Amino acid sequence: MGYSATIEEEKKEIANRYKDLLKGTYQTLSEDDKKLIRKAFEIALEAHSEQRRKSGEPYIFHPIAVAKIVAYEIGLGATSIAGALLHDVVEDTDYTVEDIERLFGKTIARIVSGLTKISNLKQDQDYSIQAENFRKMLLTLHDDVRVILIKIADRLHNMQTMEFMPPHKQLKIASETLYIYAPLAHRLGLYNIKTELEDLGLKYTEPEVYNDILNKIKESKEEQHNYIESFKDTLKKSLDKENFSYQIKGRFKSIYSINRKKRKQGVTFDEVYDKFAIRIIYKSIQEDEKFQAWKIYSIVTDFFKPNPSRLRDWISQPKTTGYEALHITVMGPESKWVEVQIRSERMDEIAEKGYAAHFKYKQGNVKESGLEGWLNRLKETLETQNLSAVDFVEDFKLNLYSKEIFVFTPKGDLKQLPKGASALDFAFSIHTDVGLKCRGAKVNGKLVPLSHVLKSGDQVEVITSSQKKANVRWLDFVITASARSKIKSALKADEKEIAEEGKAILARKLRHLKVTYNEKVVHEMASFLGLKTSFDLFYRVGNGVIDNAKFKEFVAYRNNYILNFIKNPFKKSPSKNVGDKEEVNNNYDALVFGNEEGKLDYSLSKCCKPIAGDDVFGFVTINDGIKVHKKNCPNAISLQSNYSYRIIKAKWIDSTKQEFTVTLKITGIDSKGIANNITQIITNSDTFINSINISGNSGIFEGEISFNVKNNNELNTLVNNLKKVEGVQKIDRI
Repeated sequence: MGYSATIEEEKKEIANRYKDLLKGTYQTLSEDDKKLIRKAFEIALEAHSEQRRKSGEPYIFHPIAVAKIVAYEIGLGATSIAGALLHDVVEDTDYTVEDIERLFGKTIARIVSGLTKISNLKQDQDYSIQAENFRKMLLTLHDDVRVILIKIADRLHNMQTMEFMPPHKQLKIASETLYIYAPLAHRLGLYNIKTELEDLGLKYTEPEVYNDILNKIKESKEEQHNYIESFKDTLKKSLDKENFSYQIKGRFKSIYSINRKKRKQGVTFDEVYDKFAIRIIYKSIQEDEKFQAWKIYSIVTDFFKPNPSRLRDWISQPKTTGYEALHITVMGPESKWVEVQIRSERMDEIAEKGYAAHFKYKQGNVKESGLEGWLNRLKETLETQNLSAVDFVEDFKLNLYSKEIFVFTPKGDLKQLPKGASALDFAFSIHTDVGLKCRGAKVNGKLVPLSHVLKSGDQVEVITSSQKKANVRWLDFVITASARSKIKSALKADEKEIAEEGKAILARKLRHLKVTYNEKVVHEMASFLGLKTSFDLFYRVGNGVIDNAKFKEFVAYRNNYILNFIKNPFKKSPSKNVGDKEEVNNNYDALVFGNEEGKLDYSLSKCCKPIAGDDVFGFVTINDGIKVHKKNCPNAISLQSNYSYRIIKAKWIDSTKQEFTVTLKITGIDSKGIANNITQIITNSDTFINSINISGNSGIFEGEISFNVKNNNELNTLVNNLKKVEGVQKIDRI
C-alpha cells in the first residue's frame, strides 16, 4: 500500500520521530549537545523540505532514522548524531561543505564531507565510480572512524527501506552491502548491524533462499523456545547456588550464516547442527569477570559434555573487534549440539555496541585495544597511494572478515594475524625491512617455506639475508593487506632501479654504435620495438631482454630510414611489420589463471570489453565456460559479492617479467660443503629453488636443481657463477 498523509500529519510524525531520537540515546546528552542536534535537525529539515523518498515519505524521515541508528545501536554522541542528520545535505541540496563548516565547525564539516559521494568523476572506462567512492570512504578511517560508522547506519536504513526501489537497484545496493558494508560492520564490532546487513543482502540477491530459511526459522520458533527453557531449568539450580546474577537468552543464527553453512557443508536446513546459540550474561565487576566466566563454564560442562575442539577463549585474548566472550559447543538436551556463549554485561554491551561501548569501558593505562590496534595498523595500509581504486578496495577487504590466529615471536611476544596468514605475512607484521629481507622461517623450530600457513600457537622465527629483495611470487601467498602493499611498492622500486641501470646501458650501447643518445632516439627505439613508454624500454634493456642483436637491428633500420629520407624526402618509410614488433613486445601476450598461472579456454565479456593488460578476473559461468571481466567492470562488485566461489584469479602476463622454470644437471668431484656452495649461489641471485637433489658416490657427485629465472641472460650469469664452484665440472640444462 502506498504512502499517504496530510501536511499536518507529516509535521506531527516528524516531531514525534525527532523526540524519539533524543529519548533513547546511548550517551547522556548535555544542553549544548541538544542545541547542536536541534540546529542540525532544523537545517536538514529545511534543506530536504522539497524532497521525497521513493516511497512518497518526506525525505527527512531518512536522516532521522540514520541518526537514531547512530544514537541507539552504535551508541555515538552528539557530534555523530548531528553528522548523521546532515549526511545528505551537501550531496542532495544547495548547501556546500563550506556552509556546514561555517554553521557547525570543522569536525562536523569533515564528517559530512567524508559522507558525500564522488559524483563529479568522469564516467569512462578508466574509473570505477563505486570503487572510488569506497576508497574515499575508507580513507576517512585514517582521520575519523565516525564517518564509516554513520555510513554503515545510512546503508542499514537504506537496506531496511528498499522495497520501493526498482529490482536492478536493489541487486546493486544489496551486492555492495555484502561486498563492503557488512564486513566493515563486522570489523568495527557491530555484530547486530553486520547480521542484519547480511540477511537483508541475501533477501535481495537470493530472495527464494532467504524466504525458505526465514519460513523454516518461524516454524521452529516454539521448538527453540522449549529447548532454551529445558537448558535453563538444568542450569538454574547450580547458577543460583553460586549466587550469580544472570540471564539466559537464546537466538537463532542469522539467515545468512545458516545459508553459508548449508552451502559450505552441503547439508539441508535440518542438518545444520548449531542453528541457534544460548547466551549466558552475568553481572560482575571487571576484576572478577574472567574467574566468573570460567566458573560458569565449569557449571555448564558439569551437565553437558563439551566438544573440546569447539572451545573459543576470547576473554584471555579478545578479537581485534574488541569482542570478549567464552564460546563452547556442548551436547545439550535431546542430544543436540548447541553453542553456549558466556559473557559479562560489559562484554555483552561491547558485543552489541562495538566501537562506542569499547571506549566507554576503556581504562587509563590499559594496553592498546584490539580495535584501536587494527585502526592504527590500517593507517599504514591507507597511506599507500600506489593502487588503483579497485585494487585498493580488494586489498582492504582482505582483512575485514578474516578470523584471527595468535602466534608467538622467539621471545614469547604474542602477535595477532588473520587466519590463513603465511610466515611471510608474519615477517612483514614485525617490520617492512624484516619482510623484504626474509628468506625463510622456522616454525616451532622447523625450517618452513615462506608460503607456510601459520596456526594459532605457532612460535615463528624469521630468517633474513643482508639484502632487501621482493619477489613477485610473494603476492600469490601473502594475505594481509599491509604485506601486499609493501611488496607491490618494493617491486615498483626494483623495476625503477633496473630501468635506471638500463638507461645507462642504452646510452653506452648507442654511443658504441655511433648513434647520438637523446630523447628522440629513445622514443624511436621504443616505437620500433613496439613498446609504449621509454620506461618499458629502459626496463627491458636493464633486465637483458633487449640484447645486442636488437640494438644492431634498430640501428640498421634507422640508418636505412635516414638514407631513404635523403633520397626521397616525400616518400613515407615502410613501417616495421607487426610480426617483428611482436618478437620483442610480447607485452601482455597471454592470459593465465589461478595461483599456478595455467592457460585455460576463455572468452572476453561484452559488458566491459577487457583488452590485454587490463586488471581482470575470471568468472566461471554455467553454460559459457570462463568469462573474463575487468576488475572495475560495472558487474564486478555484484559478481564478487554473490558468486565469490565462481571467481578465479586471472592476469595478463608480460613474458619479459615472467619467470621460467629451468632444471640443471650438475656433476663433478665431491668435496666438503659443495652442496651448500651451489645452493648459496642460487639463493644469493634471489632465485626461488623449486627442487634440489644432490647425491655422492665414491668421490663423485651428481645433482639436479630446478629453479626460476626471468630470462636467458640471468640463466647464463648463474651458470657461469656455478662453474666457478670448486669441484663442479659439468653443467647441462635438462
